[in-house]
Amino acid sequence: MAMITSLKTLSILQYTSLSTSSSHRFFPSRSLPLRSQSITTVPSPKSNSQIRHPLVVRASATAGFNHNIGDILSEVNIFTATGEPVMFRDLWDQNEGMAVVALLRHFGCICCWELASSLKESKPRFDSAGVKLIAIGVGTPDKARMLAERLPFPLDCLYADPERKAYDALGLYYGIGRTFFNPASAKVFSRFESLKKAAKNYTIEATPDDRSSVLQQGGMLVFKGKQLLFARKDEGTGDHAPLEDVFDICCKAPVA
Repeated sequence: MAMITSLKTLSILQYTSLSTSSSHRFFPSRSLPLRSQSITTVPSPKSNSQIRHPLVVRASATAGFNHNIGDILSEVNIFTATGEPVMFRDLWDQNEGMAVVALLRHFGCICCWELASSLKESKPRFDSAGVKLIAIGVGTPDKARMLAERLPFPLDCLYADPERKAYDALGLYYGIGRTFFNPASAKVFSRFESLKKAAKNYTIEATPDDRSSVLQQGGMLVFKGKQLLFARKDEGTGDHAPLEDVFDICCKAPVA
């Protein structure tokens, strides 16, 4: 009985950010087509020993993304968590700077609080490797601050994209099917303890006022300057890129 109750609790936590009030529409105000290419990691070559080889930076690691995406994103404007407008190109050194850009679903998503918690714990490791960590979420700066203050999460690494401009430019998944019914979303049930930890100070008030935004899925990118080294679209809610693989990509980035 306790296990059933726990699973029910997790299910509520996973989808509670989709709660609506009479003043908000449940269905999205817009709909983006699902892209067929979603997983852009590099597969390891097959061998008889079935040894897992480290990820290698290759062109296929960014398949399905515009080769000029660095230039396209550079013109996108978002906001700092304190409400200041900022251009994407100003988030890191556009010449040789290394950056990991994590696009959260939205600030009221409990799975995104879990991811943000993992990113915060990994930040010293990325810092020591000279990699700038950037987290972007859907919602207004005041919603971003709720996550930053309650989780907590470093304000200087957190940005708000209330109009989903970066998400649209990247073609990240969006829709009811991806949010509720994609098999990848079931992964959250294997992470009950980390979700419970992230939910300690969670508040549904961080959910965007525009409820159509809760149907947005996120993704993970690695840049060197404007060059996109790695990109992965989340298939469903809570389907995050393994941070160990992301760190491997950063460490194996080609030297100019």
